Formats: sequence, C-alpha cells, structure tokens
Amino acid sequence: MVLSKPVIEQFSVTTLFPNSGYPLIDLSKSDSQSQLVKACEEVGFFKVINHGVPFESVARLEFEALKFFSLPLSSKQKAGPPDPFGYGNKQIGQNGDVGCVEYLLLTADFQSDDQKFAIFGEAAEKFRCDVNEYLSAVKKMSCEILEMLADGLKIQPRNVFSKLLKDEQSDSIFRLNYYPARPEVLEPSGRNTIGFGEHTDPQIISVLRSNNSSGLQISLKDGNWISIPPDQYSFFINVGDSLQVMTNGRFKSVRHRVVANSLTSRLSMIYFGGPPLSEKIAPLPSLMDGEDSLYKEFTWFEYKRSVYNSRLDDNRLGLFEKIAAS
Repeated sequence: MVLSKPVIEQFSVTTLFPNSGYPLIDLSKSDSQSQLVKACEEVGFFKVINHGVPFESVARLEFEALKFFSLPLSSKQKAGPPDPFGYGNKQIGQNGDVGCVEYLLLTADFQSDDQKFAIFGEAAEKFRCDVNEYLSAVKKMSCEILEMLADGLKIQPRNVFSKLLKDEQSDSIFRLNYYPARPEVLEPSGRNTIGFGEHTDPQIISVLRSNNSSGLQISLKDGNWISIPPDQYSFFINVGDSLQVMTNGRFKSVRHRVVANSLTSRLSMIYFGGPPLSEKIAPLPSLMDGEDSLYKEFTWFEYKRSVYNSRLDDNRLGLFEKIAAS
C-alpha cells in the first residue's frame, strides 16, 4: 500500500493553554453528577479520580504490555497485521494515516487462544487474565459514569447508555498504544512529531490511562490545543461521536491527538465502549424537548463502516448530520 503521508509527519504546535483548561472530577463527591454533565457539554473530556479501579490491576497489565513492546520487531510482527485485531506499527487504519506508534488492538472479550498471540507462549493465559481483569474494572467504572450522566440529565431509565456496553453483543474494543522515545527528532523550533493524528472517537465513551509520559492533547471549543499532563493513577474520559448523537449535540465528542514525546516512551491503554452492531443510534426523545434532530438515524454498523473508510481527521459525523450543528 502506498501511504499518502510520510511516516514522520510534523505540525506546528498552537500556543498551549494552562492545564486548568479541562475538568477534574472526583467520582466520590456528591456533586459529581452535575460536574460530569457540565464537562461533557463544555469540553467532552475530563479526568476522574477516586474511580475504584485497583492500581495493582493497572500495573500488572502495563508490565505485560511493556514486555511485549520491548520484543524485537520480527517477533511482534507475528501478532500482526491487524485485521482489524492484532499488532500494528506506524500505519493507522487502511486509508493512509500514519504515526510514530506501535499498538495492539484487541476485542474487549479478548481470548488468548488466537493464533496471533502464540508469541506469548506459556504467558498467553496470564496476559489474557490481566487484560480481562483490567477491562472488567474499567467497564464497571465506564457504566457507572454513564449512569451518573443519565441521572444528571434526568432521563430514564438510568441505564439508557450503560446497557449498550453491558449488552452481550456490545462492540467494544481495547487498544494498547506504545510511543517509543524519540530524542533524535527533538525540534527546538516548536514543531513536534505526530504519534497519533487528531481525531474523535466514534464509540459512546473512551477511557484512557497512560504511564507518566506526556503527549496527549485535546482541542477546545475555540480551536486551541492544550496539553494534558500525565497521571498514571487517574483515568481520562472522552465523549464519543455516538454519545454526541444520542444527546443531540448537547455532549461534545472531543478532538484529540498524541505528539511523540522526545525523551521518554509513552504507553496508553484505551477502552472504547461501543454498542451492538445492530443498535440504532439517534437522539434520545427524552432530551429533544421540541428540538429538531441534528442527525439522521443510523446503526452502529453503518457508522463504524463509514469511519473505517475515512481518514482520522475527517468530520466523520458530517455525513450523518441533518442540519449544521452549532
């Protein structure tokens, strides 16, 4: 395949705002419901603490993931190419997007008997257990957040969002991204090497955890980008395109990207909570209050197929808009 962009793509960095430009929410506080709703409306992104996910589970999976990414390239390639699941290197999707990233893409009900993971040998079962233990805790937190959002919006039933993740047919995925240290591309001019290009997440909700290496940036309403300081003990939540549609644009799907840190490697673990493929995605009638729908109804399968045929920075929801969203 001929790639339309160079492997090391660069861009100018916008003046960065202070890190107070994004919400921090303590899930144990009594006002967290209203804070969650406000964060989803104003930014589409927030950091959570007191989330209930055991750090031991996080640390075990991080250790196993780093062991994998430290293997020789020839060994890692035995777990690829991604079709769509498996190991990938630099190429993101099938439409020419590239970045300085290696990754493992897994189903959220990952099974270690996949032949691609024979590379783990006897450790394959341990890796499966570590992945599933981590995902179980993160999925539980995700569903609690979605139910708190439903409560904050005063809609019933309160599992209107979370039931889609809990469904046995839920099309959720898990991604491990590894950005190698790249001191050789340090750019004193203020230009940075792209790790993962700007995009929105198509699912309902995304839950990200990274090690203590920086790189994540989000775009604010005014188009300015801010850097998100890393915090290995917290989780970062993105509103996805599907949740934006279900709230008729009230919640905003956040554009984000990763720049390749020049000094230290970055490992991020992202759970993408998605609905069943046959699920119809449309604004919830209880949130319309006489408003016109901004979006055409579509199934998750239809939207997922459209996303896979697009570039990262495309306005993916544009094809499904009825009228221009404000």
